[in-house]
Amino acid sequence: MKLHQLRYLAAVAQTGLNITAAAEKLHTSQPGVSKQIKLLEDELGFQIFVRDGRNLTRVTPAGQQVIERAVKSLREVQNIKRLSDDLKDEERGSLSIATTHTQARYVLPEVIKQFRERYPEVRLHLHQGTSEQIAEMAALDRIDFAIATGSESLFDGYSLLPCYRWHRHVVVPRNHPLARLKKELTLKQLASYPIVTYVFSFTGPSSLHGIFAKEGLVPNVVLTARDADVIKTYVRLGLGIGIVASMAIDPKEDADLVQIDTSHLFPAHTTWIGFRRGGLLRKYQLDFMQLFAPHLTRRLIERAAGAATQADVETLTADVALPTK
Repeated sequence: MKLHQLRYLAAVAQTGLNITAAAEKLHTSQPGVSKQIKLLEDELGFQIFVRDGRNLTRVTPAGQQVIERAVKSLREVQNIKRLSDDLKDEERGSLSIATTHTQARYVLPEVIKQFRERYPEVRLHLHQGTSEQIAEMAALDRIDFAIATGSESLFDGYSLLPCYRWHRHVVVPRNHPLARLKKELTLKQLASYPIVTYVFSFTGPSSLHGIFAKEGLVPNVVLTARDADVIKTYVRLGLGIGIVASMAIDPKEDADLVQIDTSHLFPAHTTWIGFRRGGLLRKYQLDFMQLFAPHLTRRLIERAAGAATQADVETLTADVALPTK
C-alpha cells in the first residue's frame, strides 16, 4: 500500500466516483488512477467500489471504511508537512481563502493588508464564489479557509467559528421618498416599492418572502444579484430600492445613496470562518484568523480544530460576544 494510492482513492471519493475528474484534480491520467485503485483492491483482497463496466457506481461497505481511514491518514500526512514547514520557516508558505464577493470587497481588504505587512513571504490566493461554490472547494480540499454567512450544513467536516453579525439595510437614491422618512421604516412601506436584492434573500428561515409573509405581504422583487455593487448600480438607475448587507455600504463611494437601518425588520446574520476539522494550523493561519476576528483566541481556535463535531464547536463559542458591522 502506497501513499499515492490513498490520494487517488480519496480523490475518486471526493469527485463523486468520477475517475476522469479525480485524474484531472491529481494532474495524472485516468488509466493510471484506475490501475492504482485496482492494485490497492488486489492487495486488500476486497472491492472498494462496485463497477458497471468501466464506471464506478457505488462504494462497498468495506470500501467506505477504507476511504474514511485513507482521508484521515492523508490529513495526518498534511499535518506532518505543516509542522515541518513551521519548524523550518514559520513565515513562509501559502494561504488559500474562499469567500463571497461582499467579504472580499468590503471586509477582507484591511485584514489582508495587515496580514501581508506581517507575512510578506506568504502567498495569498483569494477565491470568490457562492456558498455552494465555496463548499465545493472545501470538499475538494482546495482551500485553507472558508468565509461565508449561513449554509453551515454544506461544510461537513469543517469547524465553523462565528466572526461578526450584520444586518440588511435599505439603500435608496437621495431623491427617493424613503430618503426623507422621519419614522422607522415598515414592511408595508417596503412592499409598496420594487426591490433589488440578493439571490439568497429568497431562501432559508430568514428569507425575504418568509418575513413579509408573516405580515401578510408579498415583496415586489424585480431584480436579484449576488453582488452588492450590482444591486447598488440598479438602485442608482431607478429600478427599485436596494436591500444589501450593512458592511457593503461605503460612506464615501456610496455618498449618493441614503442608507436606512432595517435591523428592526430583519434578523441579524452571522459571518463565520471555517477550516478542516482535525487539521494542524500554521502560525500565520492562526494570526490571519485573529486579524479577521480578534475575539477568537488561539486557545479557542485550537480547541475548535480538535473538536469532534460542529456541535462541540458551537458549545465552545456559545458565550463568545460578537461584534456587529
